[in-house]
Amino acid sequence: METKHDESLTRRFYDRISHVYDAIADGGEHKARERGLELLSVQAGESVLEIGYGTGHSIVALAKSVGDSGHVTGIDISSGMQLVAQKRVDDSSGGDRVELLVGETPPLPMKDDSFDVVTLSFTLELFPIAGIPAVLSEIRRVLKPSGRLGIVSMASVPNGEGESVLETTYKWMHTHFPHIVDCQPIDAERLVTEAGFQINKSERFDLFTMPVAILVAK
Repeated sequence: METKHDESLTRRFYDRISHVYDAIADGGEHKARERGLELLSVQAGESVLEIGYGTGHSIVALAKSVGDSGHVTGIDISSGMQLVAQKRVDDSSGGDRVELLVGETPPLPMKDDSFDVVTLSFTLELFPIAGIPAVLSEIRRVLKPSGRLGIVSMASVPNGEGESVLETTYKWMHTHFPHIVDCQPIDAERLVTEAGFQINKSERFDLFTMPVAILVAK
């Protein structure tokens, strides 16, 4: 699992790139992220938690979806990302229903049964594989019994299918330079199911020949 030293390196890396992150990564990610929000179908009045809110694109969209009677909370490891996301929230309508926190996960600093929805986009795969069950366990704890989980993540290639050259290179880069290529393809469906969730919606998205999983589970 990641050590506290590794988490510190990760935090400093995201702090450094926070103001240019959209130019580096968001050009390809935003379509998958937006499709994930469509499938999640957040409703007016709901309480929503986003883990890894990054530069705040989804936070702004979620605040619009929950309306005046709802609330959106975000938590991210990077204070640099918080500054960028907070400006985006402040420049939008609905900022009064948003709270942006900075902190490591797990644990989550929220009470049991607090949220109707928890969502992560290109975040779950940033955690060490061995630590993902603990993250999902915390999500189950803070979700209401009828709540739902939305995940968009880099996905491992199904058995019997060959990896693209880009995905093979990406995985090699993650192994050797994890603080530059910090995420790794994961079997999100298996991890979510093993954590006790039931997947209700599942789609695959192609991101520059690399598969992305888009899931909604209860």
